[in-house]
Amino acid sequence: MRNGVRTMAEITAAERVALARHAGRPGTADYISALFTDFFEFKGDRQCREDPAILGGVALYKGHPVTVIGHRKGKTLQENMTCNFGMPGPEGYRKAQRLMRQAQKFRRPVITFVDTPGAYPGLEAEARGQGEAIASTLALMSSLDVPVVTIVTGEGGSGGALALAVANRVLMLENAVYPVLSPEGFASILWKDSSRSGEAAGIMKLTARDLVELGVADEVIPEPQGGAHENPQAVFVAVDRALPHALDRVVREGDFAQRRYEKFRGMGTPRSRKEGL
Repeated sequence: MRNGVRTMAEITAAERVALARHAGRPGTADYISALFTDFFEFKGDRQCREDPAILGGVALYKGHPVTVIGHRKGKTLQENMTCNFGMPGPEGYRKAQRLMRQAQKFRRPVITFVDTPGAYPGLEAEARGQGEAIASTLALMSSLDVPVVTIVTGEGGSGGALALAVANRVLMLENAVYPVLSPEGFASILWKDSSRSGEAAGIMKLTARDLVELGVADEVIPEPQGGAHENPQAVFVAVDRALPHALDRVVREGDFAQRRYEKFRGMGTPRSRKEGL
């Protein structure tokens, strides 16, 4: 604590969950507007309908063509309802697959932004093939022979997040979280008491620093004091500083699909143990 103000390292896991969910936090559309040029949005899955919860298209990043895909939430209640609060249906994941296949065809790097409480669990989504859409997106992303970099900007909930995060490099904002399920769900299952979600967050190893240690994430991108919503421009600068290095590293290493396979096979082993430290 400095001058009566806690440092970012002293913030609890439960508080980071709250910051990751903050309504004013920059979203995928904000990052695209701030970091990319000539963005051309693709809509529809060519089977059923458009899903606004997934935003994706082709853009230029520092003059180079890339494919950009991310979860989309809203800033207002109406926008959130339109985007289903960032919970994609199967159409959203099929749209992402369409973009990934095009990226493969034209040899474009794929950059994804993850911020979702999870895929939409409604009956209608299941009836239209939610489980299959997530599974096939995971399979396709695993096999892409192009560089893939993911940035977890907020809440990365369960398979709905992982479907856009099978990447060569996974970066996380300092207050982002990436859990297998929500702390509320964890507490409800383990203790039959969702009010213990704060306690659950503390033992779930869901923070950026926890996940770097476990090898799930590769880098923590710093946020301003108080969180990304306090100074979005500073966050854009920090992401724009980290992203080129991540892309360059992936390109230098090459053999993208095999490297991605090895990365995911090694997850869960503390980094210090893997590196013999």
